[in-house]
Amino acid sequence: MLRSFIFAVLMVLVLPVAAHAQAVDTANSNYRLGAGDVITIQVLGEEDLKRERIRLSDAATLSFPILGELRLSGKTVGELERLIGDGLRGRYLVNPQVNVTINEYRSFYINGLVERPGSYPYTPGLTVIKAISLAGGFKERASKDKIFIIRENDPGQKRERAGLNVPVEPGDIVTIEESFF
Repeated sequence: MLRSFIFAVLMVLVLPVAAHAQAVDTANSNYRLGAGDVITIQVLGEEDLKRERIRLSDAATLSFPILGELRLSGKTVGELERLIGDGLRGRYLVNPQVNVTINEYRSFYINGLVERPGSYPYTPGLTVIKAISLAGGFKERASKDKIFIIRENDPGQKRERAGLNVPVEPGDIVTIEESFF
């Protein structure tokens, strides 16, 4: 009976942590790398191939031993792990185990009628309302209905209207306009 109780208590404490870790892992699996991201690359048992806290260049490239210049823009962490693993397999290692970690995400930008407009580091799960909170909240004359986002990955750079729960991605520009009433 006591054992069952302890098990139940442990499950209540551990499950939320595991769910959060899975949510962050899922966010990383869909996240597309770009210029300004900081990553660490490790190859199991190969210290000479370890690259720590590398900031991706403006072209989102990275020079990696044996493989040369790698273009990473738009790749997920999993795709990068496979790219490096496939490149090293047979040429240098029999069965390379590659791990890529995102240390810092590139920034998003918020301007208009918020207390502290500017550039802020992206975090997985970011929404417009969370971005506004990071920027100190709405100014007194801010419109809660006139919020626009320009998406980094939109070649036309069109402003689209956004609600408070719309996701914000790295490189996006969020603008809060003035209310006239």
